[in-house]
Amino acid sequence: MESDYKRIKIAIEFINNNVHTQPTLKEIANHIGLSEAHFQRMFSRWAGVTPKRYLQTITVEHAKKLLSEQNSLLDVSLNIGLSSSSRLHEHFVNLEAVTPGEYKTKGIGLHIDYGIHNTPFGKVFIAITKYGICKLSFIESNSAQEFEALRLMWENAVLCHSQSKTKHAVEAIFNIEKRKDYPLSVLVSGTNFQINVFKALLELPFGSLSSYSDIAHHIGRNRAFRAVGTAIGQNPIAFLIPCHRVIRQNGEIGDYHWGKVRKHAIHSWEIANNEQK
Repeated sequence: MESDYKRIKIAIEFINNNVHTQPTLKEIANHIGLSEAHFQRMFSRWAGVTPKRYLQTITVEHAKKLLSEQNSLLDVSLNIGLSSSSRLHEHFVNLEAVTPGEYKTKGIGLHIDYGIHNTPFGKVFIAITKYGICKLSFIESNSAQEFEALRLMWENAVLCHSQSKTKHAVEAIFNIEKRKDYPLSVLVSGTNFQINVFKALLELPFGSLSSYSDIAHHIGRNRAFRAVGTAIGQNPIAFLIPCHRVIRQNGEIGDYHWGKVRKHAIHSWEIANNEQK
């Protein structure tokens, strides 16, 4: 899975850089040194759709269309809540916010298990407590950096490396069907504004896109789209709190804490698979 994503990542970067010329299957396969047949099989296994169909999902025009549709979807989603149909809310994720007092203790009395696992989008570092997932990051280079960030955030907590205890959470996050048997919750700290932004992100349906200004509007802070962008950039829970579903109003992908190519890969994978339903 990890080795597949490394090649897929190179292919996606090539597609993104050449989307205006609509590269052929042969051109993409040649770029990563594979035969057309091998690349087609590998890509379809990873994305669930063919490279051609995937290419159609990453155009700015396609993103703009999804953004125009998103307004009504987000209105409905925010109004009816997480207990509604799985079509709109397949995540079923509860968010627990740490109080200022609890945050001040830096985790006194808290036990945190952490581990490193492969996913369809590269390796992740995950940390979980009895209250929920407190950290989920894609590993760009050094897992030691992720551990150090966890230790600094929860310096008085007991940290324990446990692949077995964190494995089930990772499987549930990246396999929607398994979430039915493994309810997920996240534990985050932040200002009231940040928590409201994270809650709004959790309402975004699978395969949808929203803009920074849309999120600002729906939390009642119409002019705070830059502050929304800052809050999204501080999201401690990758993928599960889906900041990858937020792009610029003009349809451009925008920045992503864990890499722009990965952001493109995640939301295009969601869009492509959502349209197969």
